[in-house]
Amino acid sequence: MTPTRISSLAAIAVVVVLASAPTPVSAQIPTVTLQDAIALAREHSPAIIQARGDIRVAEASKRESISDWLPTLSGSGSWSRGSSNRFDERTQTTVAAASSSFSGSLNTSFTIFDGLRRPGNNRSRRANLESSEAAYTSQEFQIALQTKQAFFNALAAEELVRVAQTQIERTTQQLNVSRDRLAAGAAIRSDTLSSFVQAANAQLQLINAQTQRATSSADLARLIGFDGDVQAVPDPSIQVVVDLDTAALRVEALQFGPGMQQVDAAARAADAQVTVSRAAYFPSLSASYSRSLAGPEVSNLNSSWSARLNFSIPIFNGFNRETNMARSRATQDAAHSRIDDTRRQINAQLTQQFAALRSAQLRLQIAHASFEASTEDLRVQQERYRLGAATILEVMVSQVNVDQAEVDRVQARLDYFLAKAQIEAIVGREIQ
Repeated sequence: MTPTRISSLAAIAVVVVLASAPTPVSAQIPTVTLQDAIALAREHSPAIIQARGDIRVAEASKRESISDWLPTLSGSGSWSRGSSNRFDERTQTTVAAASSSFSGSLNTSFTIFDGLRRPGNNRSRRANLESSEAAYTSQEFQIALQTKQAFFNALAAEELVRVAQTQIERTTQQLNVSRDRLAAGAAIRSDTLSSFVQAANAQLQLINAQTQRATSSADLARLIGFDGDVQAVPDPSIQVVVDLDTAALRVEALQFGPGMQQVDAAARAADAQVTVSRAAYFPSLSASYSRSLAGPEVSNLNSSWSARLNFSIPIFNGFNRETNMARSRATQDAAHSRIDDTRRQINAQLTQQFAALRSAQLRLQIAHASFEASTEDLRVQQERYRLGAATILEVMVSQVNVDQAEVDRVQARLDYFLAKAQIEAIVGREIQ
């Protein structure tokens, strides 16, 4: 036997051993469904935690605005006792004297009119709360989108590992057929070498798929708060929706989508802030009342009271009012322009994702048909090669077509679910 022959057989043996080596047991890795992954991601996301904090702050600010309509009330009191020495002329002696005093007061005031500042603050804080709630909802769906992307990438990587394993089985089977025909003298050595190269490439594809699976698993684990790897498993909620009312979804996104709700609330807050800034041009009117008690002892106090009505009108404050008004107007204009820009952006995103969804649906159908056709063609070519009616090149081309059809099917399914997840994030609900 020649050295070249020995080297070739040794290489073939190495490939066969690699192909038969057990793959990592994924059953030992914790599994997670899509809904569980989304719930865990929302629980551990710093952005969600920050959005919840913003809502609490906005709620506290809204409660604070109630106090603007209530009178202020304050009280104060003091007691003192001191001693001093004095000279008594009658007795010509120094006499120690002591004195004490007590005072207390209760004060209240109420703003009668402040140039509509309080109604403006109320509307602004209420709009800020609505904006924070809309931002929280938007952040929830953004986190859900990121989780779905990582989850579907993990599912696709798992599918590609399965495809690579199936590819190894086919190429190993073809390698054995080539070796048998070579031993029987019905084939040439190049057929066996070509089959060996194809089997080695299949093993390389498996290694790459396993690497991609590990990377996708790590990305998913980070999003859902796992320290180790996790395995994505499909559940009934992952399904292909054939009929999609794109017109209704577009109207829903433009009216009730979290993105539109957020910019609408921000615009209302900016409108209310203009009212607050305008209040600086109006006079203000307030009333106050106080009652005081004072005397040397608690049992001997004199009472007094006072009532006051205050009126003030701003005349000039160094253009501070004008600066605040200009700033509020600029914020208002920017907020309203963001509404139009967000509406156009949502329209563009939906148009893009609807097209991507339709394209993925069509490619998925084509990939299914292509897989069926190429699988049948491979079966025929393998049988023809076994009978000596086909060349190894024809078998290899057919195998490549089967492998590509499986990969295309996985990629089309991934693109479909990613486009669907994008639409759900824009609309603000799951599409069933």
